[in-house]
Amino acid sequence: MKPIWIVDDDQSIRFVLEKALLREGLPTRSFTNPREVLSALESATEEDGPQILVSDIRMPGGSGLDLLEKVKEKLPGLPVIIMTAFSDLDSAVSAFQGGAFEYLPKPFDLPKAVELIRRAVEESQREEVAEERMAATPEMLGQAPAMQDVFRAIGRLSQSMVTVMITGESGSGKELVARALHKHSPRANGPFVAINTAAIPKDLLESELFGHERGAFTGAQTMRRGRFEQADGGTLFLDEIGDMPFDLQTRLLRVLSDGNFYRVGGHNAVKTNVRVIAATHQDLEQRVKEGGFREDLFHRLNVIRLRLPALRERREDVFMLTRHFLQQSAKQLGVEPKRISDAALQQLSTFSFPGNVRQLENICHWLTVMAPAQVIEAKDLPPEVLGAVPEPGRAPVPIEGGTAPQRPLSMPAELPRAAAPDAAHAGAAVLPAEAGSQPMAANGSSWESGLEAEAMALLATGRSDVWDVLTRRFESKLIQTALLNTRGRRIEAAQKLGIGRNTITRKIQELNLE
Repeated sequence: MKPIWIVDDDQSIRFVLEKALLREGLPTRSFTNPREVLSALESATEEDGPQILVSDIRMPGGSGLDLLEKVKEKLPGLPVIIMTAFSDLDSAVSAFQGGAFEYLPKPFDLPKAVELIRRAVEESQREEVAEERMAATPEMLGQAPAMQDVFRAIGRLSQSMVTVMITGESGSGKELVARALHKHSPRANGPFVAINTAAIPKDLLESELFGHERGAFTGAQTMRRGRFEQADGGTLFLDEIGDMPFDLQTRLLRVLSDGNFYRVGGHNAVKTNVRVIAATHQDLEQRVKEGGFREDLFHRLNVIRLRLPALRERREDVFMLTRHFLQQSAKQLGVEPKRISDAALQQLSTFSFPGNVRQLENICHWLTVMAPAQVIEAKDLPPEVLGAVPEPGRAPVPIEGGTAPQRPLSMPAELPRAAAPDAAHAGAAVLPAEAGSQPMAANGSSWESGLEAEAMALLATGRSDVWDVLTRRFESKLIQTALLNTRGRRIEAAQKLGIGRNTITRKIQELNLE
């Protein structure tokens, strides 16, 4: 793992942070002034560069804000945490305007500081994985005429800045098309920011979109930039726009009209230059008739409409997508890719796929974990596929010469990222998913295999908190077992687990293990 770089002229601050982070298994590298950091960046390799930069704001020989600006020029995706003993509004505003991940006033609570740094590390690692996946895979796969039409539309819109509305069923890949539109546009070097307006509570959505000023509401301890500011110079993707609250639709219309908006609690207009791409699975014309969506906003968004076909409308793509997803699943799990028989492929081609491409991706994950042999036969398919009744008159798509027909694509393509499936998605739970159940493999094999199966079962339910659920269960069981071993002695349990006593105390409180 790459180290956390700490910059502070105070030796005691550096020492305390180094020791606390090392106890958490996080490597560090310390500097006394910005000049040392910039010099180290010049010679740093990909492996020993910083994972996170934690910098004081006022130091002899340079300002932390100047350092932030220079570091962002070299490493725009690097999370930077700014520390300062001068807890004034100007410093916080300057830090956030410069792109800081978070603002940490001194004196700080050490466990909270470590937790903030760990959160920044997790965010950094997620971004690295996403970038690797974006670079390693094609954009979209599809040989069906309906997908060729989508590819041609993306090509025609590649040099346009026009607003686009993408329609299609859940799981059909609307965000994928939005990313392709951004990637092939003049804004490709700018940020791509996505937000699902249906996934955020109404009370928080306004702050998420437009940001807030310090003190705008309870808990707003610092100024925060919203998604419109984050996407300045790039593209903002508004998914499930049909679920946006009616009062926020008015604010969105104003931004689309003149590019100006106010942060929550703010009095100064903020100007942004953003291309908006919206998506929905709903019939917005019907929503307008019912009074649930503003007609003027609909016409503002609906400049170019791009319809994404459901997977059942492009069944000839099931073959190439299945083989691709099996390859991807094998890479993610570190196992040998499984092959699928022609009979199994034909059985899949008769399935209606209510969850679309995302459901097929989850089926392939399920098969990689659960299929007993290296070659997947029709009998190995998940229950919802085997038990499905084929549509009337729907015959399996023929496989020419034992393989799926391969026609050239009209443009390079990129597969959707693994995403939380809808409730209709594949992989019916094969193990209990209640909070109290244990990740035990159904066949009595290793606990890692059981964990894989349990994760697949939870993912298949459409939950969006699988990481938190499994992490809490894992940590709870680990701490309970250690305390059982030490007869309740926390410090000894922490030592045996290799964590700090503050960490185990905090975890016991967080996990309600008192």
